[in-house]
Amino acid sequence: MDYTTLITLGIAAIATLGVIVRPWSIPEYVWAVLGAAALILPGLMPWRNALAAAGKGTDVYLFLIGMMLLAEAARREGLFDWLAAHAVRAARGSASRLFAIVYAVGTLTTIFLSNDATAVVLTPAVHAAATAARVAPLPYLLICAFVANAASFVLPISNPANLVIFGAQMPPLMQWLTLFTLPSIAAILVTFVALRWTQRHALGESVHDDVPMHPLSMTGRCVGAAIAATGVVLLAASAFDRPLGLPTFLCGVGATVAVLAIGRRSPMPVLRDVAWGVLPLVAGLFILVDAVEQTGVLHTLAKYLHEAATASPHQTTLVSGIAVALLSNLMNNLPAGLLAATIGQSVDLPLHVTGGLLIGVDLGPNLSITGSLATILWLIALRREGLSIAAWQFLKLGMVIMPPALLAALLMLIVSSL
Repeated sequence: MDYTTLITLGIAAIATLGVIVRPWSIPEYVWAVLGAAALILPGLMPWRNALAAAGKGTDVYLFLIGMMLLAEAARREGLFDWLAAHAVRAARGSASRLFAIVYAVGTLTTIFLSNDATAVVLTPAVHAAATAARVAPLPYLLICAFVANAASFVLPISNPANLVIFGAQMPPLMQWLTLFTLPSIAAILVTFVALRWTQRHALGESVHDDVPMHPLSMTGRCVGAAIAATGVVLLAASAFDRPLGLPTFLCGVGATVAVLAIGRRSPMPVLRDVAWGVLPLVAGLFILVDAVEQTGVLHTLAKYLHEAATASPHQTTLVSGIAVALLSNLMNNLPAGLLAATIGQSVDLPLHVTGGLLIGVDLGPNLSITGSLATILWLIALRREGLSIAAWQFLKLGMVIMPPALLAALLMLIVSSL
């Protein structure tokens, strides 16, 4: 391994660590951009290659913009407050029932709108519900973080990373369901039980269900219909093996334009409150991963994985899934997913071994606070509500919740492949 390779890997590692740790409270995207600049400026990575690498994330950028616009429009038009009032009324004074309702809604949102949508769209609604119920919001907000990853491989659209990892080798929907239904059920149920157990003391408080029910405005109904339509559009796009970014972007822009036109309002407040920093974060991570790929290290890893899968496929499924899960927490699951996709698509792996990589990328990040892009989006949503959670506090929960869910999902994947 030459010096150029070592320096490239070192810069990628330091930049990724900055994204995870956020020293001096510097935003995550700054570290990703600085890492990319440290590769480009000295000539370690030609700027044209960097531009091409950032361009690979176009579908992700469009997807995130569409979801963030939908979430901001829904927040401004009172949709979250309206949904919150219904959820609190349905809980009928029980914190445990409210917890189960939020978990069920989070699961469905993740399945049909993606884990990023759960982080972006559902988090403000859950905060509004907790505020209306006059209970501590964090036990319910944690659901948005954990279920966003636990339910993210029920369908291909449940996590955009699923489409990246399989690429052109994406199995048909029925084959996907055969392979991932049992692992998904295991991950969702084990995560619920573990999370519910960790929050058992907080859920002892009473829920105030005497919340006023205000009718939803016409613009609020418009945004709600747009979110439902987005779910249908994403299912259709997935069925026809089409990218998800452009349809989501068009739905988000269309809903926002319609709401602003009906209300005759300026677009500037909406555009100002969207968390645009997530876009350079994703671009920087794409550049860092491409730089690592050009070192040739991934080709060597792919060769070893192929040999292991040939000799012992089921053991390789288990070990590779756990390894990628840990890697996702060390460097975020977006670059880990891109690395796994590069490795998995460069050699002929059994379907369940690739499935193990996918589960590691999707579910593994429930260990750390910056393990997945969805969790970072969740953190941004928390900060907008004036809330925060310490990395160590999240890690203590993740150590209880993620390992049993990951092990159960990987074992069910092996059972499904027999």
